[in-house]
Amino acid sequence: MDEPLSGAGSLVRGAFTYFPVAPGRVEFAIELRRVLLETRPRVVAMELPAWLEKIFTAAVDRLPLISAIVYPEDEESERGVYLPVEPADPFVEAVRTGREIGAELLFIEPDAVHRPHVPDLYPDTYAIRRIGLERYVDAYRLQPQPRNEEIREHAAAMAWRLQGANPEAPTLVVVSLNSLDPLLDAMEQPQPEPRERRPRPLDLIHPHPDSLVEILVEMPYLQERYERLRLLPQPGDALDRPRVQYSLLKEAEAQFQKETGERMAHWQRRLIARFTRNLAAVDNQLCASLYDLTAAARAIVDDNFAWNVWTLGGSYAWQSEHTELETVRLTAAEVFIHTRRLRLRRRRPRPKQRRLPRNWRPRKKETTPGEWAASLDGMSICSYPPEDLVIEEYGRFLKTRARSLLTSEQTRVEPFSSSLLDGVDIRETIRRWHESKLYVRQERRQAGEVGAVVVIFNEDREDRYDYLTTWLGEHQNESDMAFYSTQPFANLVGPGIGRAEYGGLLMVLPPRRMFDVWNDPDYDFVESKAERLLMAALDYSVERSVVYAAKRPPRTLFRTIANYLGRKIIYLPLGQLSPARLKKIRVVHVLDHPSRREGAREFLW
Repeated sequence: MDEPLSGAGSLVRGAFTYFPVAPGRVEFAIELRRVLLETRPRVVAMELPAWLEKIFTAAVDRLPLISAIVYPEDEESERGVYLPVEPADPFVEAVRTGREIGAELLFIEPDAVHRPHVPDLYPDTYAIRRIGLERYVDAYRLQPQPRNEEIREHAAAMAWRLQGANPEAPTLVVVSLNSLDPLLDAMEQPQPEPRERRPRPLDLIHPHPDSLVEILVEMPYLQERYERLRLLPQPGDALDRPRVQYSLLKEAEAQFQKETGERMAHWQRRLIARFTRNLAAVDNQLCASLYDLTAAARAIVDDNFAWNVWTLGGSYAWQSEHTELETVRLTAAEVFIHTRRLRLRRRRPRPKQRRLPRNWRPRKKETTPGEWAASLDGMSICSYPPEDLVIEEYGRFLKTRARSLLTSEQTRVEPFSSSLLDGVDIRETIRRWHESKLYVRQERRQAGEVGAVVVIFNEDREDRYDYLTTWLGEHQNESDMAFYSTQPFANLVGPGIGRAEYGGLLMVLPPRRMFDVWNDPDYDFVESKAERLLMAALDYSVERSVVYAAKRPPRTLFRTIANYLGRKIIYLPLGQLSPARLKKIRVVHVLDHPSRREGAREFLW
C-alpha cells in the first residue's frame, strides 16, 4: 500500500490529501504545481464537472492559447455560459501537471449544469507569499461558511465520486476553499449515487485578444508572465504580484511618453502607489487589481495613460485573432455576475483637427543646413516679450497663492458667541454638527507682502541643465531673473532664436538690482543650483516672505538662514500646481540680439 501524501498539513484523510484553492488565482497555481511535483500522487481529483472532462482537456491542450467552453444555461434557455480556460487557474494547473507526472485525472463534480451559489470572495491570495498556504487556509476556515441543501447535495455528489475511487491510491483532491468543509463533512459517511442530468451541447471557442482583459480572473499580463515562468524550478520566486504590477506601470509610462511626449513626474508615481494602496484597502485586498491601477492612472495622470495601463495589462502574447476555432468577442457581463465599469476618453486628434486651416502658413525652415547657426553673433542675449508677460503673470499667481496660505495659517476658529467675526466656518460647523454649535472664523492678516519667487522644475542632479544666466528687467514691472536651463542655441528654431527648457528660475522685484547669481562667491557653500537660487532669493527679496515651489522642501539649513535674515520661506509643493500651466511656462526662448524680436513671431507662433 502506498504512503499517504503530505504537504497540505492537517488536510490529510487516509489516502486523500485535500488541497483547497481559490479558482483563477496564480498564487494557488504556483503552490499546487510545487506540491504535485514534490509528492507525485497517483490520482489527481478536481472539482470539475465530469461531463466537461473531454472538452476541458482539449482546451488545456491548446494552451498557451486561451479557450472558452460554452454551453446552455439550462435545458430551455438559449443563453450561453462561458468558462474561460486560463493558464493561472489552479484547476487548469492540476490537469497540466497531473498529466505531466502521469497521474490519473478524476473529475468529481456532479453531472449538473448549475453549481450552488456560495460566496466566492477570498482574502487577497498574495498573503500566501507572506504567511504561507497553510496559515491562509486556516484563517479562511475560521469564518463559518453558509450551508444549505443545495450545497450539501453538491458536496455529497463529489464525496460519492471520491468514495468510489481507489481507496489505496494516494490522491490529491483539488477543491475550492468554499467547498472544502462541506466535502470533508460529506466524506464522513457513505453517500448515495447522485441523480444524473441530460448532457448539454458543448462548444469550444477562441476568445478575441481584446476580450481577455475582461473575461479572465487574473489580468492577461500576469498570466503571460506565469506561462513563461511556470517551468522554472520555483516560479513563485520570480512571479511576485507587486513587482509585476510595477513592471506594467513602467512599460505603460514608457509607451505614454513615446505617444504623447510627456514625462511623468516622481510625485505622480508616488501618488499612484498611494492611491492604488487605498483602493485595494477599500476592497479588503493587499494588492491592487488592474481596475484599480487603471482608475489611479486616470485620476493622477490622464485618460491616455490609463488607456496604456489597461491595454498593456490586457496584452497576452500568444492570443491571435484567427485560429482553427471560431473567434468570439466576449464581455465581462457575459462571464461574471458582478462587474464594474470605467469609462476612458482618449484625447486623440480627430480627422477635422488634422486638417490645416485655410490661412495656415507652414513654419519657416532653414534653406540650407546651418544657416541659422551661422547668423549668431554672440554679442548679447534677450528674452521674448510675450513670454515675459506669461512668466510674470505666473509669478503673481504664486504670490497670491502664498498669501492665501499665510492667511489660512493665521486663521482662528471658535464657537459663535456674540460676533460673526469674519464669517461662518461651514466646514468646522458641519464637522462638529453633533455639538449643535455654530463656528465662526477670524482671519489675522499677515503683515508684509511676498517678494521673490523661486520655481524649481528639476534639481538637476545629473547636470543636464548647464546653461546658467542672469538677466535684468527692462522696466519697472519686469522682474530680474536668474535661471538654469538646457542650452538654448543647441536647439535653434529661427535665425538667432534658441529654444530651451527651464530647470529652475528666480524672479525678484524691483528690477535692475541683481548681480550675476552664478558667480557670486557668497553662495559657494550651497550644494545645488536650486539652493543657489533660493539663497539669492533670500538675499535680494525686499519683502519678508519668499515663495519656493519645488518637488521637495528646502533643507532645514535654509530655514535657519532665512530666520537669521528676517525672511520666511513659503514652500509650495509642485504637485499641487497645475501641470498644464507648469508645462506652458517651462519653455523659454532666448534671442541673441534685441533686433531679433521684430521677426521672432514668424518662428514662435
